[in-house]
Amino acid sequence: MNFPIVLHKDPGSDYGVTVPDLPGCFSAGSTIEEALAMAREAIELYVETLVEDGREIPDASPIEQLLRDNPHYSDGIWAIVPAEYRRRKDPASAATAAG
Repeated sequence: MNFPIVLHKDPGSDYGVTVPDLPGCFSAGSTIEEALAMAREAIELYVETLVEDGREIPDASPIEQLLRDNPHYSDGIWAIVPAEYRRRKDPASAATAAG
């Protein structure tokens, strides 16, 4: 799955990352590359939590729609971050299968 993110940077700060389609999903990095990597990790953990809580994973919105709905993102740098969700194995079932 791919999610659009918006990067923003204030003077003297790291790059902040917002994932508009995942409310409360934020990250940061001292470089753009680090911010992108940290965004991927944040998205994957967020999605994992949604699944574990039995909630749906929202569809990614087009960047144009996000810009229209959130004008304060207009000065940001947009990117698409690929993220994967891999269901963690239940430790009890993993132990049973191994032994």
